[in-house]
This record gives sequence, C-alpha cells and structure tokens, in this order.
Amino acid sequence: MRSIYRQFGITDKVLDYAAPVLAGLTERFRQIDETAEYNQLRIIKAMQEAHIGEASLKGTTGYGYDDIGREGLEKVYASYFHTEDALVRPQITCGTHALALALMSNLRPGDILLSAAGAPYDTLQEVIGIRPSRGSLAEYGIGYRQVDLLPDSTFDFEGIKAVLSKEPAIRLVTIQRSKGYQDRRTLSVEQIGEAISAIKEIRPDVLCMVDNCYGEFVERSEPSDAGADMIVGSLIKNPGGGLAPIGGYIAGTRECVENAAVRLTSPGLGKEVGATLDVLPSFFQGFFMGPTVSASALKGAILAASLYEPLGFSVLPDSKEERHDIIQAITFGTPEGVIAFCQGIQAASPVDSFVACEPAPMPGYDSQVIMAAGAFVSGSSIELSADGPIKPPYNVYFQGGLTWPHAKLGILKTLQNLLDRGLVTLP
Repeated sequence: MRSIYRQFGITDKVLDYAAPVLAGLTERFRQIDETAEYNQLRIIKAMQEAHIGEASLKGTTGYGYDDIGREGLEKVYASYFHTEDALVRPQITCGTHALALALMSNLRPGDILLSAAGAPYDTLQEVIGIRPSRGSLAEYGIGYRQVDLLPDSTFDFEGIKAVLSKEPAIRLVTIQRSKGYQDRRTLSVEQIGEAISAIKEIRPDVLCMVDNCYGEFVERSEPSDAGADMIVGSLIKNPGGGLAPIGGYIAGTRECVENAAVRLTSPGLGKEVGATLDVLPSFFQGFFMGPTVSASALKGAILAASLYEPLGFSVLPDSKEERHDIIQAITFGTPEGVIAFCQGIQAASPVDSFVACEPAPMPGYDSQVIMAAGAFVSGSSIELSADGPIKPPYNVYFQGGLTWPHAKLGILKTLQNLLDRGLVTLP
C-alpha cells in the first residue's frame, strides 16, 4: 500500500507516524459503522413505507404539478426525521437560504428572534441584520436577541429564561447545532433537547428551530426527536450524500413547513408547485447514501484530531470526545498553517487537484477566507473540504470525505504539506 501513497508525495515518515494512530481507532470506527447501519436501515424503511417506485424518480418540468417523486421524497424526509411534514427542494439554493427561508416565513414584523447558542454562523448574521444587509430580518422590523453559551459550551439556562420572561415578542428561538467558525463544542441532540424543554416550559408558544447542518446521521436521533419545531439543513452537506447537486430541506410541524413553502413559491401555491427536473434520482440516492458517507467523513475528522493533537495543536473536538457533527477544528496559530492545510486537502482532491487555493474575500464573511474543495459538486462540504477565516486564532475547519480512503488520503496529505514547509515536526 505504501507505494501508492508515495505517488501522492506522502513519505514513509508520515506513514510511520500515522500507522499506530490508525491502529488505535479500530473500535471507534466500528461504533461509527454501527450508527451508520442503524440510520441506513431507518432510511430504507422510510422509503419503503412511502412506496417509492421507479416512477418516483422521473421528475417534472414547468409548474411541477402532481410531482409524485417530490411528494414521496418529502414523505421520506418527514418519516426519517419524525416530523409532520418536510420541504425538500432544488429551489432552495444552500443552507443559508434554507435557514433564511425558515426564519422569514415564520416571523412577522414586530416579532423577535432569539439565538440561544450565541452568535450564529457568519452568513446568517446578514440574514438577521446583525451585520447590515439588504433584505435582512431587521429591515422588516424583526428584532434580535442573543444568549451566549457558557464557557464550557453548555446552554445558559438562566440567561435564556430571563430573556424569554421579559421579551413577550419573542416568537422563535434558533439553535445552531454545529460550531461554525466559533471556538465552541458542537451541541448534542440531548443538550438541544434539554434547552428546548426549558424554553417550552416557560413559553410553550415559542417556536424552536435547529440549524442541523453537518449533524445529520452522526447520532441515532435528530433534534426533531428532541422537540424542535423545525430542523433545517443543506443537501450539499450530509443528507445529500455527495450526490445531490443543490438543494435544502426544512422538516418540522405542518404549519411551519407550509409557511416556508408559501414563502418559497407564492401565497396560494405553497407546496403544490416546484418542478424537480432531473434531480430526484440524486436526491433519493444521496439521502440513501447519507449515513455511510457521513460515517466516512466522521472517521476522517477523528483521524485529523488524532494526528494533530499529539503534535501540540489545539483540536476541537479532541481525539477522544464523543462526536455530534462531522467538523474538525484545528488551531494553527498562523495563517501559513491554515493555508498549508487547505492546500494539502486541495492537492488530494479528484477534481482541481492542480489548483493552489488562496485566501480571498467571500460574500457574507468579515475577513478573507480560504476554501479547499476539489469536489464533484461545487462547494459541497460533505465532500473532502476545508476552510477557515484568515484571522486569529487561525483555525481551520475540516469536514467531509465521500469515502474513508479519500478522507484518510486528504489528512495524510495535509500533514505532509506542513512537514514539507517546516511548519510541523514529526516524532
């Protein structure tokens, strides 16, 4: 096997360092495979119960009336996530769009949005109006409040209760499951459930929405099982399985989903329109593949932590922690480390491996960002990818890997890249 790795420029020094680390991950990986098997069987059961047939894969054009495939797909999502309904559409362009749609359709002027897990992801800050942006919630007279997590990355229940008690206009509470570009731990389904219970105890009228991006299939339950009124995500992350070329989903109560559908299309039309063209096979098959693809990405994240942590780099989560999403953060402390890591991921990609990614301004971010993703689907972060803002403390965020061998190759290539540039010393 070493000879094939050498063709990628990976030396025996890197392979020798990685070998005992990999050997020690066997039991951890077995547990991940068991969770993937469990979730895979749940999806098969959902597809069988929805009577998905060959005709469900055909798609529609024009208005998209009577699209049995689209209706079947949304039944499958609702069944898997244990929700009343779901909206799964190619017209939802990305995760930020899905979140904006869920918020804008379920809030009205005069309402207040509360973020119970601190500041949301960079791009959502413009949706809300934390950073002024055209068309934001703030422009429509929707207020915003925020309760930060405690230093140990747990919910500030007293702070949440205080805000809810004194702000009767709070209509919706949003919880971001994954860390985004923050130095905090990803929230578990159990933690999210505890927060939702506390919120509903004080204000049963308040809606609870969870940004589920990067978390699908990592556990055997989802935030919708823990009481969330809506969970929202992107199909070019976990639930698309690397096959969906675009799209997003909102799964939740029938009212919340119908509100989102009306906002996506038009009052009076709602879920009845929206042609699926030729995307249904990739949507169905991607969701079918999602658990095993996410398991491969999860293994890659654990390998990254296990290789970089002994070298003195701060990693979040650490190599031993239980996982609740597929993202691995590594703190390099210098822009050169972030750049070298990302360029290593790019060099290990099947597409655009010859491209040297560089930091650049990105829409929705307040600093230059470097993004590495030699992906079959542009921007797909369930595929092997890494990115990070070029600002202190110079964290890189690694995620994805459609297969375990590719995730492994990518991490080894990053280590080789840092070694070649004198940014790391191996024992």
